[in-house]
Amino acid sequence: MSVMSLQAQRAATMAGQADLELHQLVKRYGTGVRAPMAVDHIGLTIKAGAYCCLLGPSGCGKTSTLRMIAGHEEVSAGDIVLGGRNITYLPASARGTAMMFQSYALFPHLSAVDNVAFSLKMRGVDKATRTDKAMDLLQRVSLAHLAERKPAEMSGGQQQRVALARALITEPRVLLLDEPLSALDPFLRIKMRAELKAWQKSLGMTFIHVTHSQEEAMALADQVVVMNAGRIEQEGNPHEVFNAPRTEFVARFIGGHNVIPHEGGQLAVRIDKTELSREHVPVDAAGGLTATVTGVEYQGTYVLITLACSALPDDGELNVMLSEAVFDASPWSVGDTARVFWCPQDEHRLAA
Repeated sequence: MSVMSLQAQRAATMAGQADLELHQLVKRYGTGVRAPMAVDHIGLTIKAGAYCCLLGPSGCGKTSTLRMIAGHEEVSAGDIVLGGRNITYLPASARGTAMMFQSYALFPHLSAVDNVAFSLKMRGVDKATRTDKAMDLLQRVSLAHLAERKPAEMSGGQQQRVALARALITEPRVLLLDEPLSALDPFLRIKMRAELKAWQKSLGMTFIHVTHSQEEAMALADQVVVMNAGRIEQEGNPHEVFNAPRTEFVARFIGGHNVIPHEGGQLAVRIDKTELSREHVPVDAAGGLTATVTGVEYQGTYVLITLACSALPDDGELNVMLSEAVFDASPWSVGDTARVFWCPQDEHRLAA
């Protein structure tokens, strides 16, 4: 990709010309208005140049949403607008988007450079031009030295970078990523997270990334969109979503919170703000629930204590995160009885 094309793309992004808007977007699998909805009238704006993660469990509608944006699934109702242009019914190749598939979908019989150049070949670009452009992108993702290797001769991380270069060669406004890190081992996954974020920042391009990993979304996203049963439960930056979950579903799915019934509603309290005592709790504390330790899990810098509390619905589970030093000073064992408490200012009320 030439310096001029990157500068032009970034200028367009900075001018706000490539915001992506979803207007009452619906996806039904089946015929008729009574067919079940995989995506249920969602509305969302993703600002130009943002790194957005669609986060949720399997079947929540996140991949269907991504595929509708890409043009790989038909829209049942609603509109998709990119940079003020309605792209809802345009073919995938005319949308200004590119998709990087979970499986990478590389052609096994083609070299890395030919895989990257393939879409330009289909557009009739001459071999010299498309090869030069493909080599520029392979250089950008530090794979020029492997240009002649076939996918089977490369590691998973190298294949991923080839797939990324192939997606970028058409100079899309929006790059769509369908669980791109799920096939990688944990060490490489962390490394590739950093690389994806760095590439997104250097390109100034909008990335929309589907994942079921809370950790991945928190590490990468400027904008987290939590989905459940085809709808958006909450949207915001990672700090907002983690510290102020809107609903019980978000608090439990994002993790790191205890959900406590309170005065006809529910509270969320972060597990690292939840404390344990063997006897009395401070007079200004909230909670004071009696619970039984059911699990002790060493996590390195902290110890995760799991407890069962009969005062909660269905003998609800509580979790408490203790620093290694605090735990070592006063260890807990399975079967111990504990009093669970927290500071009132650490409570967060959830929507009904």
